[in-house]
Amino acid sequence: MNRLILLVVFVCSFGINAQELALSDYADGTPTIGTDRSNSTLSDEYVAQLDGLSEKNLAKQLRKKGAAEKLIEKGDEYFDKMWYAEAARVFDLVLEKTEAEHTPSLLTKAGDSHYYSGNLEKSYTWYNELYQRYQDDMREDTFYKFTQTLKGTGKYRRAAALTKLLRQKRDEPLKELKKLNVPTWKGAVNVKIKNLVINSQYSDFSPMFHGSDIVYASAKDSSIFTTRKYKWTNQPFLDLYVSKRKNDEGDLYGSRKFSKNINTKYHEASLAFSPDQKTIYFTRNNYGKRLKRGKNGINHLKIYRSQYVDGDWTKAVELPFNSENFSTGHPTISKDGSKMYFVSDRPGGFGQTDIYVVDILENGTFSEPKNLGRTVNTDAKEMFPYVTENALYFSSDRAMGFGGLDIYKSEGSDEMFSVGINLGSPINSNRDDFSYIIDQEGTKGYFASNRKGGKGDDDIYSFAYTLNQNEITGTVQQATTGEPIEEAKLTLLDKHGSIVNEALANTEGKYSFRYLDPTSDYSVLAQKEGFEKDSLAVTTKENEKIEVSQYLREHRNTESEEEVFEPNNVYFDFDSFEITQGSAEELDKLVSVLNKNKELTLKIESHTDAIGPNAYNKYLSDRRAKSTRDYIISKGVDPSRIISAVGYGEERLLNDCANGTPCAPEQHRLNRRSEFYIIQD
Repeated sequence: MNRLILLVVFVCSFGINAQELALSDYADGTPTIGTDRSNSTLSDEYVAQLDGLSEKNLAKQLRKKGAAEKLIEKGDEYFDKMWYAEAARVFDLVLEKTEAEHTPSLLTKAGDSHYYSGNLEKSYTWYNELYQRYQDDMREDTFYKFTQTLKGTGKYRRAAALTKLLRQKRDEPLKELKKLNVPTWKGAVNVKIKNLVINSQYSDFSPMFHGSDIVYASAKDSSIFTTRKYKWTNQPFLDLYVSKRKNDEGDLYGSRKFSKNINTKYHEASLAFSPDQKTIYFTRNNYGKRLKRGKNGINHLKIYRSQYVDGDWTKAVELPFNSENFSTGHPTISKDGSKMYFVSDRPGGFGQTDIYVVDILENGTFSEPKNLGRTVNTDAKEMFPYVTENALYFSSDRAMGFGGLDIYKSEGSDEMFSVGINLGSPINSNRDDFSYIIDQEGTKGYFASNRKGGKGDDDIYSFAYTLNQNEITGTVQQATTGEPIEEAKLTLLDKHGSIVNEALANTEGKYSFRYLDPTSDYSVLAQKEGFEKDSLAVTTKENEKIEVSQYLREHRNTESEEEVFEPNNVYFDFDSFEITQGSAEELDKLVSVLNKNKELTLKIESHTDAIGPNAYNKYLSDRRAKSTRDYIISKGVDPSRIISAVGYGEERLLNDCANGTPCAPEQHRLNRRSEFYIIQD
């Protein structure tokens, strides 16, 4: 996850640094005046040698008087230079191998170092310890990065809870927490993604169409000589590469450097082409003969332009709306070539980085930059825009996405775009997903991600959308007469017994469930008052319609009883499906009723509060239903007497404590429950 792109300022509070290649003041490896610690008592070589020592010899070295203090000083030196990969190694040695006090400063820098260099698992270790020890003293930016590591390591529920605490601490409205139910990509299309062979062990990202080719940024080391390293991540500097598209599936081959006139010894990354493909706009460090720094000592990013003349690219020149004192990058060009959209942390924006637009005038000049406004930009980071004729795609780390950067779509054109909608899974993951581009047909494209399972740091993935024709259609009829049963209730359940969808049969007894997962096991429960229920197992195929029929028999006893049985205090602790002692005592009463009345059967329905993502709550309630069932069975009740054990998540709250509504803990607790239906034939 050593991703590289919108530098220093673009990374200040979100460290997963590829898309944010945080070009620090030390991008060339040379510290600025006033921060050089050349008198450090430890050399870089000494620190490197520690990694090669045996555990015994390492322990001996670290027991020497003052060793921990000197290592902390060296780690601070690396951290100040933004050499985060090196700093992380040193801080780990101190925290794991010495008796040094785990101070707030040390834990914060250790967590930050791993966060910025892309190791979220290790970052979580130190942030979590910091939170456990010094929660009240944590800075807000550190608290925020902690929530990002929680999402990035799959701990969504805890991330949601801490995000709520942070918003309360800032005295911000909680209404945005209604976005906890992040959409997954279920609907009219299926998505197939593929990791590409051109990816390296380093950061590969920002693909862009260029005729039949794809131009992209990479930190791969293609030099036969020793390559200079970017100390933030210990990776080579970024260059632009070009590959050819191999087939309709989006495979790429034959990577080579794009142009010696554009690639330099510093970073070149996110790019765009004019409609005629003869002008390239790209992101580069601000430099002349050497790196230039703004008033704050930071080397910022700028957008450069080059023309294709006589078979080669001309020397790049910077655009007039760049600045020495803030960053400008990530260009994308409208399909008619009249507008450029880009990212900047210039003053006056809504968040850390915002998306702006300028007009490209006929004489090659530009209008004044205009912020795209609140429908697109938030108080977080918006990055990597890509514009089509009727939509703007971009990445953002705004509240309660899947984790890290997520890809969003805003419909519209010119300067008027709708509120961004999360593209969901599998395009987005719990890591960083960004630099999304899509073809004119709107069916194929590429994006970058540092999700697990990749070949290196950031990888480029191809994607293809296909129509989702997976459907179950059926009819419900009377078993004796064959007459259709109007308004029969159909419930679609997945293989875990969780409800996927519900429907009512029409006047002809027909129904359908559309947009289902391929080659997946479902069951369809058909029921109608006065009839016996019928459950049918169905397995979908690959993009096909499955037709089924169900026949219901009239109930032998239309006066059968079905009543709700609600023992007291069958509640669950927050984020838990374990049966508490108090709940066990109440369940024992239920078991006693069942043992005395052998003709009774039971349905179990379990629920959650509205804190956290809806998908997770559905999973948690299902676990609660299963643990309730298992407890009752463990007390001697025949499993066949338990008709169902289903979790409904937060769908059936007992009060008004929905997402974003402030409620006391006891009010939320009332929703964390199991309910029981005793049925007597």
